[in-house]
Amino acid sequence: MAKEITAEQLQELDTLFSRAAAAQKVLETYDQARLDRLCQAVAWAVTNKQTADKLVDMSIEESGLGDPVSRRNKRFKIRGILRDVLREKSVGIIEEIPAKGIAKYAKPVGIVASLVPTTNPDLTPGGQALFAIKARDAIIFSPHPRSKKTTFETVRIMREALEKEGAPADILQCITLPSVPMTGELMRRADLVVATGGQPMVKAAYSSGTPAYGSGAGNATMIFDETADVKQACHNTMLSKTSDYGSGCSADGNVVVHESIYEAVLEQLQAEGGYFANEAQREALKKVMWDAEGHRLPDTVAISPQKMAAAAGFAIPDDRKFIFVLGDGIGKQYMFCQEKLTTLLAVHKYQGEFENALDMMRAIYEVGGKGHSVGIFSFDDSHIHRLALAAPVSRIMVRQPQSKANAGSSTNGMPMTSSMGCGTWGGNIVSENICLKHYMNTTWVARPIPEDMPPPEELFGEFYDPALDK
Repeated sequence: MAKEITAEQLQELDTLFSRAAAAQKVLETYDQARLDRLCQAVAWAVTNKQTADKLVDMSIEESGLGDPVSRRNKRFKIRGILRDVLREKSVGIIEEIPAKGIAKYAKPVGIVASLVPTTNPDLTPGGQALFAIKARDAIIFSPHPRSKKTTFETVRIMREALEKEGAPADILQCITLPSVPMTGELMRRADLVVATGGQPMVKAAYSSGTPAYGSGAGNATMIFDETADVKQACHNTMLSKTSDYGSGCSADGNVVVHESIYEAVLEQLQAEGGYFANEAQREALKKVMWDAEGHRLPDTVAISPQKMAAAAGFAIPDDRKFIFVLGDGIGKQYMFCQEKLTTLLAVHKYQGEFENALDMMRAIYEVGGKGHSVGIFSFDDSHIHRLALAAPVSRIMVRQPQSKANAGSSTNGMPMTSSMGCGTWGGNIVSENICLKHYMNTTWVARPIPEDMPPPEELFGEFYDPALDK
C-alpha cells in the first residue's frame, strides 16, 4: 500500500468532491415526499432478495469472512432503517415546542465521508445512503480494500436506482483507489465523517480535523440471573453468537450465569448447538486466537466453529454451531474474557447475590468493551434497574439476542443502524445509535415566551440570603 497519496488519487478525490457538491445542491431542493421516494427506491434496489443474495455471496467470496446464511438476514437492517427514516421529517420544521417558543429546522451537513468495514461492505453503504439522502447530504464511501468490489457494486446499484428516479447519481459515490492516505484525505475534505469499524479507523476519523462519529470496541456480555428462562436465554445467545459467525461487535462473547442455573445452562448451550471445549482444547484455542502478547489474531476472526477447532488442532461435529469454554478468570491476563469476534463464547459462574454478577460485569468491561453493550436475561425488574445504574455501557438489551437487538430490531425501540456510538467510555462523542439526526444540522428558532425565572428564594432554597443579594 502506498505511503503517500498519489497524483491519480488526488485527481479522483477532486472529481468526487466536485460531483458530490453539485449533486448535493440539487438534493437540497427536494421536498420531503421526493426524498422519501428516493429512499424507498434505493432501499429496494439493494434489499430485494435477488440482489441482496448476490451481494452477500460476493462479499464472502471476496473477503473470506462471514456466514452466507445468517449474513443474508442483514438486509432487514436496511429495511428497518428505511422504516425509521420514513417516519421522520428532515425538511423545514422538524420539531416544535410551543411552551418554550422553540421551533427546530433541519439542514444538511453537506458531504459525508463514510468508512466502510470489511465485515459489512454492503450493509453499511446501504443504510448510510438512506440517512444521507433523507438528510439531503451527498456521501462518499471509502471501501475496505479486502471487500472493495462488493462496496463498488452496492454503490453502483444504488446510483442506478437514483438515476431511474431522475436524481443525481453522484449523491452516492465510492473511492475506487482506496488506501490509508486516500481515506485520510477524504476525511480531511469532508464536512462529516462516519467511521464504522475497528479502533484504528475510528481514531483516524477523530484525528482528521473533521467532525466525526465513530463506534467503540465491543465485548458483549450477557447476565443470566436465577429468574432466567434457561431454554430461551441459551437460544438467544446461540442466535447472537452465530449471526454472521460472530463477526459483529454485539455478538455475545461472555455469559455470566447464576450458580443455581449454571449446570442447566451448560447443558442447554449444548442442546442449542454449542460444542463444550475441554480444558486442553481451550488452551489450544487460546493459542490460535491470541498471540503471546495478547493481540487478537485475524485468521480466526469470523470463521465457522469447525474451522476454529481445526485451526486449534481438533475436530468437532458438523452440526455444532459455536464453541464455548469455561471462563478461566477475569482480567487482562485472561484472554477469554476479551472480545472474540468469532463463533466462540466464554461462560462465567457467579455465586450468591446479584451484586456479584455486577462486580464480574464491571471487571469484564475494565478488560475491554466499555461503552458498547450488555444484556440481561431476567424477570426481576430490580436486577435490570441495578444493571442499568451500574453498567458503563450505552445500551442494555433485556431478554433479547444482542447481535440482533443492539442496532435496532422490529421488536424493540432502538433506532436501526449499522454504527453504534459508545460514549466517552468507548472514545466516542455520542452514547446512542448513529441515525438520521446525526446526519443533519439543526437550526433552533426561539420566539419570546412569558418570563420563566423563579424567585431567588425558590431558586437557591435554604442557601439564599437576601442580605447578600442587595
